[in-house]
Amino acid sequence: MILKNSKSFEFCKDGIILEGEYVHIKADLVIFATVFKGDEKLQNIFESHSLQKIGTGSLENTVQLYSVLKQNPQNLSTNLMESKQVGVVGAGISGLVTCKYLLQKGFQPVVFEASRSIGGVWANPLGSTRLQTPAELYQFTDFPWPESVTGAPNHKQVMEYLEAYAHRFDVIRHVRFGEKVVGLEYVGPDQDEMEAWDLWGGTGDGFAGAGRGVWHVTVEKEDGAKEEHVMDFVVLCLGRFSGLPKIPNFSESKGPEAFNGKVIHSMDLVKMGSSVAAEFVKGKRIIVIGFLKSALDVAAECADINGVELPCTMIVRTKRWNLPDFSAWGVSFGYYYFNRFSELLFHKPGEGIMLSLLATLLSPLRWVISKFVESYIKKITPIKKYGMVPDHSFFQAMSSSLFALLPENFYDRVKNESIILKNSKSFEFCKDGIILEGESVPIKANLVIFATGFKGDEKLRNIFESPSLQKIVTGSLENTVPLYRECINPRIPQMAIIGYSESLSNLYTSEIRAMWLTHLLDGGFQLPSIKLMEEDVKKWDKYMKEYSHEYYRRSSIGIIHIWYNDQLCKDMGYNPKRKKGFLSELFMPYGPNDYIGLGSKKE
Repeated sequence: MILKNSKSFEFCKDGIILEGEYVHIKADLVIFATVFKGDEKLQNIFESHSLQKIGTGSLENTVQLYSVLKQNPQNLSTNLMESKQVGVVGAGISGLVTCKYLLQKGFQPVVFEASRSIGGVWANPLGSTRLQTPAELYQFTDFPWPESVTGAPNHKQVMEYLEAYAHRFDVIRHVRFGEKVVGLEYVGPDQDEMEAWDLWGGTGDGFAGAGRGVWHVTVEKEDGAKEEHVMDFVVLCLGRFSGLPKIPNFSESKGPEAFNGKVIHSMDLVKMGSSVAAEFVKGKRIIVIGFLKSALDVAAECADINGVELPCTMIVRTKRWNLPDFSAWGVSFGYYYFNRFSELLFHKPGEGIMLSLLATLLSPLRWVISKFVESYIKKITPIKKYGMVPDHSFFQAMSSSLFALLPENFYDRVKNESIILKNSKSFEFCKDGIILEGESVPIKANLVIFATGFKGDEKLRNIFESPSLQKIVTGSLENTVPLYRECINPRIPQMAIIGYSESLSNLYTSEIRAMWLTHLLDGGFQLPSIKLMEEDVKKWDKYMKEYSHEYYRRSSIGIIHIWYNDQLCKDMGYNPKRKKGFLSELFMPYGPNDYIGLGSKKE
């Protein structure tokens, strides 16, 4: 045995060279007997990043073992997270999944829901309403559909699924029903100080440091009474398909006021409930304005109730690529648009030179795929016969998420004339009904139903009491809504928005966002500087304007859904590539099942 003393050493080809020496010690085998990383071992047993930091303390001090042993991990986690008050506005899909992941991290959130039910738009739809995506694309990663549910589930099946999810993860207990949030006010640093921040909230932390600011949340109950709650963090899960109806503007005396009949929005009809709505439309000559999901459902419902004796007329201002199913020529849309290869055809925010070059070279394939799908829709539906072939490509419809699944037997109703399609860019009201552009004879009606969408931006602005925050939250109309990762406004601290931007599968998109947000709040990662976040927002703004054109404010991530999820996974420190094998990773469709176990210890 030979003993050698040296503070440091280095390896070489034949062995080890000690500090201050030139001749190496030759060896065939080197064995380290250098103890273990006890701190890291202790940290790794905790799932919470906050507890990982607390468990071993600062490297400048000893481990505070007494305080750690005194409480078990569950109690310690509860004390840490319960001290932070987190409010969630809305118990729709985004609100439910956000609450679930907050609970999983140890928080005790409060969910404010204006209605008496969870589910958002699914709580009380028309009878013909069904999902716009297949069940396998519209599910939570840790809560599959029952095996009996296939295809596009109807609204009853969707509500049963959401209710089962909420009960399974104990979300219902945290929802305050019949409490509508009517005002949000940030109480803390003034606007000048906030504008001077380099980091989000001044610190880059989700809670902006101890005592920096809080949200005052004003809630109105069903009896009109108001309460104020103080929250350290607020998550807005308002959705954009409810609340404030969007009605077209008309010239003076040419709008609804000129009409002797009744004018409502599809939202008003839905609020009645299926049975009351059916009785309301019965025996009326109805005109429906619009040609997307709500319009199609309303028209189908009216046609089934009133038949050919009182046909429902649909005024189609913009023709749409509405689909009979989720495939074209026997191939699922997943192979056309929901895999990594399909995303190589598009320029993506933050891509490198190689991906940019590939997108340019492969761009002709976008046109080929689009025309291929269009040819199928023209063959399987009589849109040419009825003059309903859209002026835009199917690719543009996908990129802006502006298409719908047709109600069953929709064109059978058109064929038997219980639904009549009329295409017109503009129209005006008259005493007896509606006059289309270029025509003189009115379409007679005694009920007109607008299925023309909602004012999502205005709904989002109105919840803030501060005029400056109202301007900041939705940004300029010339750009997309300024949300980093479609969740965080860089200029509004301690607040996130989930479920506002569009995707082709809103449910599991909201789930990944909720996972990302709670990871941030738990200390799993820190946001970049405000400057870097705003630069990233501009890149996504450029992408959406390039591919969604005039519909860029919808902030649709539809055709680069995987790329978007990749960014969230990387932020959380997880592997974004979810499949096994190069070919599967490149060509197989991505969906919720690929993210099962995301964030588990195996990650």
